[in-house]
Amino acid sequence: MRPALVREMLAEFLGTFVLIVFGVGVVAQTVLSKGAAGTTLSINIAWGLAVTMGCYVSAGVTGAHLNPAVTLALAVHRRLPWSRVVPYVTAQCFGAFVASTVVYLTYREALTAFDGGVRHILGPMGTAGIWATYPQPFLSVFPGGFIDQFVGTALLVGVILAITDTRNSPAPAGLAPVIVGLLVLLIGATYGFNSGYAINPARDFAPRLFTAVAGWGSGVFSAGNAWWWVPVIAPCVGAVAGGWVYDACVGNWFPESGA
Repeated sequence: MRPALVREMLAEFLGTFVLIVFGVGVVAQTVLSKGAAGTTLSINIAWGLAVTMGCYVSAGVTGAHLNPAVTLALAVHRRLPWSRVVPYVTAQCFGAFVASTVVYLTYREALTAFDGGVRHILGPMGTAGIWATYPQPFLSVFPGGFIDQFVGTALLVGVILAITDTRNSPAPAGLAPVIVGLLVLLIGATYGFNSGYAINPARDFAPRLFTAVAGWGSGVFSAGNAWWWVPVIAPCVGAVAGGWVYDACVGNWFPESGA
């Protein structure tokens, strides 16, 4: 493997690790304290800040994808070499899994104090949702849940392309991670109710896999009417669609250089 690709994979690993270790950490603190040390607002703010910090960690190396849906969209719309897609996604998922482990080890005693050592997936004592997303009881897997994740990720990627488009109104130097973090906070505050706004396959699948092997069991993949595939597939489709909409409405309409 080329040293340059190894460097990029390590950056995506660490950036995603930072994103998840803070994002899942705030959910753990809120749930395990039974709301005494966190609220929905603090969760949204912390996830936005987690994205910002993860971006700062890796932006200078890869541009800070931290999300397989973003990587896919950049391959489709921005000529990211397809040879980088699988290595980036692998690094992102590994970073999310390791971060999930760190959160578990940090909060293990609080978790046991909360549930008595019996790991429940859903319900009043459910804690699997600290790591992965699950739908509200009223939400259908398809079309409701699919639309939810499609829309959230389309908004994410469409606005990211706008923020990073130097022909448009690019973010001031060094501030793009802050603006992307604010974007994630905004999505959480407006589209987080249905299913927790995963909008990132690595953010959801790798922590879910961690819970499957850490005591919650394979039921994490069947819970919520086998919800697990929605935050994996729908964000990828939504990301490509969001990129297409931005280019169709804005990106493809700039005059050629020198015109």
